[in-house]
Amino acid sequence: MHPQCDDHASITRRHFVKASLAPAALAFPAARATEPRPIRHKYDQPPEIIDTNVHLFPWPFRRLKYAETQPLIQKLQSHRITRAWAGSFEALLHKQLDAANRRLFEECRDQAPGVLIPFGTVNPAWPHWEDDLRRCHEHYHMPGIRLYPAYHGYGLDHPEFLRLMDATARRGMLLQIAIRMEDERVHHPGLIAPAVDSAPLPQLHSQVPAARIQLLNADTVFRSPHLRPLIERTTTTFDIAALEGDGGISRLIAGTQPNYTGQVPVDRLLFGSHAPFFPCESALLKLFESPLDRPQLDAITHANARSLIP
Repeated sequence: MHPQCDDHASITRRHFVKASLAPAALAFPAARATEPRPIRHKYDQPPEIIDTNVHLFPWPFRRLKYAETQPLIQKLQSHRITRAWAGSFEALLHKQLDAANRRLFEECRDQAPGVLIPFGTVNPAWPHWEDDLRRCHEHYHMPGIRLYPAYHGYGLDHPEFLRLMDATARRGMLLQIAIRMEDERVHHPGLIAPAVDSAPLPQLHSQVPAARIQLLNADTVFRSPHLRPLIERTTTTFDIAALEGDGGISRLIAGTQPNYTGQVPVDRLLFGSHAPFFPCESALLKLFESPLDRPQLDAITHANARSLIP
């Protein structure tokens, strides 16, 4: 099967698997995946991939494969992931968030400058969160921050969250919100962190329309009655890490996924793997198993991300 010769051509499954999945699955050297080959059409090459949802450092509750930065980078690059927006697992439980943010910044700078893009964390329920935000923006030059409300003890109806939305909008920063980090059924019994309720977001966004928000691991939102207001009344975007079901991406775009409550336009979806908590191959397979045309694939893998952070 060959790509069509128009702007709606689909990348062939053979090319997608060979370029993005086979190198790691078959233990090919990384260089093998990047060897040049003749280009018959502008869509013959696999797309660039920007991963908007990875974390560095150890997960607090169990050891993960690729918890070390260099092996994680090598894993991502073996699948043609050229850039990754990185948060820090340390930010979930550490009280000194600036120390965690500084370590994240230094790790990204020293291990993979230009590949790992650091996203620090602030807690609007704690005093002086404005100082943490200022340092993230002015000292560490982070393009956005990543929040963990379930682990930091506040909801999106907290009055300081609205101030944080406004502060990030004024600084031109992207605001990522982790709706959940793992299934509540396997949480450590000493720390139960329920999925974040997104219900307040449409009203809050109307007060700060310039805010740019991305929800991570948002499968509970896709199943909730709050999905439609988020799509119709906000510019909220989502990553694909927690999507479920065969052909889940295309079904979500079409609004035909039976256990979801609506449809999400393709321009609201971004590639995110939730690595190393999830294998990054999981997100790649979601792309492979959905019948997406090439413009849709490009939008999800990199174009939508570049519209948020050039």
